[in-house]
Amino acid sequence: MDSNLSPVDALQNIRQMMDKSSRFISLSGLSGISAGICALIGAWQAYQVIHSASPNKVAAQLRHAYEEAPSSFTQVNLTDFMGNKLFIIATATFIGAFVTAFFFTWLRSQKTNVPLWGTQARRLLINTSVPMLAGGIYLLALIQNKAYGLIAPGCLIFYGLALVNASKYTLHEVRWLGYGQLILGCINLLYIGQGLYFWAAGFGILHIVYGAIMWLKYERNHSYSPNAGQIL
Repeated sequence: MDSNLSPVDALQNIRQMMDKSSRFISLSGLSGISAGICALIGAWQAYQVIHSASPNKVAAQLRHAYEEAPSSFTQVNLTDFMGNKLFIIATATFIGAFVTAFFFTWLRSQKTNVPLWGTQARRLLINTSVPMLAGGIYLLALIQNKAYGLIAPGCLIFYGLALVNASKYTLHEVRWLGYGQLILGCINLLYIGQGLYFWAAGFGILHIVYGAIMWLKYERNHSYSPNAGQIL
């Protein structure tokens, strides 16, 4: 450490070194922006699929399903209308968001000279995975029981819990993104059937806003802020 540094600068350097050793700081704002754009594209594609079926086509499909199994015709299956299109869109959206987010995070790690994989990354992954795994099991149960209206709020709530839980091991702005997802998910529970709009707002718009804030705060000058992780 430079002996010519003022006490304040010395403390800031110590804080910076402590943050680098205890937190995963390679998250890129561009990762959030790219993930948000992928989510909005996926939501738009899903909207097109959902609203592409004409009333006559829907009625014919319902009538056919009833004629095939009248005794068990109590709930409507999404595949009766759309096949596997929504599943394909969701999978493609997730892959696109993951690949672009990983790429920009890797670039960020190269600029900050911080290894992409280490103790901090493992802690972040574990604390993110536990709520996400529980949420995945919950969502599979919803699909099995054809409770499709609860899928979107379930995604938002469990993803928000994962972000809040993981924020202890990365930059604190992630916690506020998690709070935003939780709030949207809880509101969506009051407006079942509007999940696609809440999904687009949470995974799309919030990610873009979060990513822009992160980029402006930490990456615009290509340097890690000594005050990273602090919340005013």
